Amino acid sequence: MQIVDFVLRGDHIALDALLKATGLAGSGGQAKAMVADGRVQVDGRDELRKTCKIRAGQVVAVAGARVRVMADPDAPVV
Repeated sequence: MQIVDFVLRGDHIALDALLKATGLAGSGGQAKAMVADGRVQVDGRDELRKTCKIRAGQVVAVAGARVRVMADPDAPVV
């Protein structure tokens, strides 16, 4: 299984944008189709919302890959 570590620069990223940014989807349209087809899980649960907010600490799984979303260690503490 492929493991991808993704450093989040901000509070959240939309699920479809994360799939595209990590290269697990070739385009935004492909990412949305993957989610709509029920092929994506967030924290072990099926996720059908294409633009759900993914935050640091969450794990996204799709097609034999897992994306661990991590906070940016250089981000200022608010």
